[in-house]
Amino acid sequence: MILEIVLAAGCFWGVEKNFEQFDGVIDVASGYSGGSYDEPGYYEVLKKSRYKKQGEINHTEAVKVIYDSLIISTDFLIKNFWEIHDPTQVNGQGNDIGDNYRSAIYWTNDNQKLIALKTKNQFQSLLTAKGYGKIATEIKPLDKFWAAEDYHQDYLLKNPNGYCPNHSTGVKFVDKKRSKSEMIQPLGGMEIIVIEAEDINTCPYCLLFEKDVISKYQGSVPLRGSPASKLVGFNLKTPTFATPTIFFIRDGVEVWSKQGYMSPEEFYRVLGELKLGKDSESFDVAFNESTDARFCKQYEIFNNTPDGVFVDKLSGRALFDTNDRFNSKSGWLSFTKPVDNEVYEKDDYSYGMKRTEIRSVVSDIHLGHVFNDGPDGKPRYCINATVLDFVADNPVNSIESDSDEYYPGKDDAVIGRFAE
Repeated sequence: MILEIVLAAGCFWGVEKNFEQFDGVIDVASGYSGGSYDEPGYYEVLKKSRYKKQGEINHTEAVKVIYDSLIISTDFLIKNFWEIHDPTQVNGQGNDIGDNYRSAIYWTNDNQKLIALKTKNQFQSLLTAKGYGKIATEIKPLDKFWAAEDYHQDYLLKNPNGYCPNHSTGVKFVDKKRSKSEMIQPLGGMEIIVIEAEDINTCPYCLLFEKDVISKYQGSVPLRGSPASKLVGFNLKTPTFATPTIFFIRDGVEVWSKQGYMSPEEFYRVLGELKLGKDSESFDVAFNESTDARFCKQYEIFNNTPDGVFVDKLSGRALFDTNDRFNSKSGWLSFTKPVDNEVYEKDDYSYGMKRTEIRSVVSDIHLGHVFNDGPDGKPRYCINATVLDFVADNPVNSIESDSDEYYPGKDDAVIGRFAE
């Protein structure tokens, strides 16, 4: 899938050069974004960093990255963004001072937004441990990107000895998958371990499982891939010679396993049984097409959240945005639209009625139904709260559900190569 995102990390020359190096990145352009006036130019942006009209917002130097998410993940790009500059510096990078050099992420879809917020919180923990202050990065939806003048495009390619300082903090995300010498030990709590071949390219079913399941998974239960030889401290009953072998583990002990390829449908049903509990209300809704009680506890919490996104309780994918929420007074969460490409519709003839069911594309769990009685002629997506979790735009406002779900501040859900 071809996507674009706009990132600002100081002088755009070096940021452009950084992102151009990666396979899967189709194009990178330098420009200006985040401001409140039209047709910004280089010298105008510089001038407005010191002299602005009251209430006016200046643009920042930014780059637009166009990429193929099937080759390079959004997670990788945004993590790289955090690592290449000092996001705790306010309105500047190094000796480049001014709001035109501020750190920013301007997202173009809700999945990018969710990844930006999650990785921001994870990187903040790493920065804090090294004595750095609070991240000052602006995270907003992209309004418009204005391409910079031609001489700024590919500047360092045209001028190899041009200005390109390194403003990184040296702090990096821990990539346990890529660290070949590191042994894999239990994290504690629930986690998923995928036993793969020493060279994953020799295992076609490992590659198929990664494509069908892992590449789309963003859930809160940590998922790691490893050759069997790297595992230490696990209590596993199932032999590990087959690749892939998928282990669902709690506190280092095997709870359930599958040798060989596991379809997305089977993966999420097992995850649902173990994580939600087979007798829980949320499991009944997700897999038996049940319905929350009107005005249930989770509805009361989720109907009054700050700004943010509602995510699939199992896959972690962003499904609905608070910008599209409204109070229908029905007793169920109501939205005028879902996140693009994350839900699908299905005819439902149960109970002698003809309705349109809404299901999650990735996990295929039942979410609710859509009706044609929303505000101003829009649809009403009537969604069960017990199959969702909430991630706030501001991490301090995020709400933890009753079950062991993701909320900003918890550990990275997917580690290393498997991240998206």
